[in-house]
Amino acid sequence: MAPRPVREQRPAPLARRSLLVGAAAWCACATGCSDGTGRSQAAPAASASRSSRTAGPGTPAASSAGAALPAPVPWRPGPGEVTPEAKAAAVRLVEALGTWRPGRAGPAARLAALGVAPARAARLAAQAGPLTPRADEAVVTVIDAQYGGILADSASVLVVCGQRTRGGGTTASGGTTVDVRLSRTGSGWAVTSLHPADPGPPVAPGAYARAVLAQPRIELPPASVADVRSGRVHESVLRAMLRLADSHRMSVSVVRSGHPLDVFGTDRPSDHPRGRAFDVWRVDGHPVVDPATSRSLITGFMRRAADVGSYNVGGPVPLTGGATANQFFSDATHHDHVHIGFTT
Repeated sequence: MAPRPVREQRPAPLARRSLLVGAAAWCACATGCSDGTGRSQAAPAASASRSSRTAGPGTPAASSAGAALPAPVPWRPGPGEVTPEAKAAAVRLVEALGTWRPGRAGPAARLAALGVAPARAARLAAQAGPLTPRADEAVVTVIDAQYGGILADSASVLVVCGQRTRGGGTTASGGTTVDVRLSRTGSGWAVTSLHPADPGPPVAPGAYARAVLAQPRIELPPASVADVRSGRVHESVLRAMLRLADSHRMSVSVVRSGHPLDVFGTDRPSDHPRGRAFDVWRVDGHPVVDPATSRSLITGFMRRAADVGSYNVGGPVPLTGGATANQFFSDATHHDHVHIGFTT
């Protein structure tokens, strides 16, 4: 008997409160572009060369001699966020780990400068993985920060980023996605562990993978590019991306790697690590989380995702009328993105 599909709904969601791009395209915005929500964001992939969409996390996608690195542009939560303090704490730590200038302090010291206790700073620095490549200097630009899960006292924030590095006279573009785990303390949210994306080595891409990588209306961050190239993403996901791209330009935040292994707060495996789901944080240039984004745009996109075969569509708007009673769902975790899952 085939295993029963796992839905992403959380068992006890909180009540609501009041780019994507290839590895080289993100840096086009590093001098200060915004998505209209007050956050720094990456440029659309349509302006990137197709060759920029071939690298995995920490792997240079392109290099040049003598180019200066862009100035860091901090990411900040915009309007409409659920518990923005948790996202800010996660992003601040990732930006500190992945950005440094020549001769500056090491990663543990950079975290200590944020007020992280020395023992915890050393442990988190050891978990940074592709965020701290061998380079003379580096600049991280956060493309998006979305929830992998949010509960009363714990959270998972998926920090999707590009990174520009320089070693000697050569610069390169890369990036990763980090599942940042946090706990609520008496003084706010504290990062407890880091889980960077591990997409695996690339393989010769099939026809659907090649089509997805070549489609400028599908904006993929570095870790998602690597996921597609790893051969571990189901064709159902790739076909759905292509069909959705017929009617929408979409910015994907996460596909397989960099997502929690289990549905957050449960012991049920998530569809993401099995290559059977993807998340979208921006539709036709409009962030899902932004209250100024038309709800009809988001609901239309969610229904279209169901039309192309998703059994499990989550987002910020509760919908009815699915093919099954639970085809659509909404909770605090999915306030900032649309989840699109498949059974195979």
